[in-house]
Amino acid sequence: MALLSDKQQRDVLVALGIIDFVSRGKINAAAFDLSLATVKRVFPVAGRAALGVAGSVGRAAIPLATNPIIAGTALGYGALQTEQGQQLLEMAEDRGRMDRIRYEQALTDLSQGVKSRVRKTKSKFNQAVSKGMKAVKNSTSYGKKGVINAPKKAFKVVTGAASAVTRGKKLPKSGIKRILMQAMRKLR
Repeated sequence: MALLSDKQQRDVLVALGIIDFVSRGKINAAAFDLSLATVKRVFPVAGRAALGVAGSVGRAAIPLATNPIIAGTALGYGALQTEQGQQLLEMAEDRGRMDRIRYEQALTDLSQGVKSRVRKTKSKFNQAVSKGMKAVKNSTSYGKKGVINAPKKAFKVVTGAASAVTRGKKLPKSGIKRILMQAMRKLR
């Protein structure tokens, strides 16, 4: 019967899990006195048992590995445990903080912008037309006071008077146009 060398015996015992790799040098492997025939009988049995256990674990792990959520989570968790992953987390934290600050600033700017809305100023011509329409409404030229019976005709006369005032025309001697132009000249 052929005996194994001490180094070979230690390697076999480590492979079988009888002694661990750390205590390899401390345990006298010669005390086990393994023969080549014993190793040939033990390894196939141990190998089949290990393959059986590994196969069961592998079959149980297949559904977990094919699930994209679990696989992605496991890969992400593994990647974040590295130094580069930690740096990535710190960069994401800084970016998130800056985005929150920008968002709050935008909200503040928006709320202040709504309060201080700038009103469009009326042109001199539009102001003159407004004054003229009020004057027409207060007169009896196009219906009783407060009512305009022919609004299109009244608007035509008012815009003509506003145009005459802006061009610097003379006042007519009488009529509604005189009243309108007098009201509009006060704006100049």
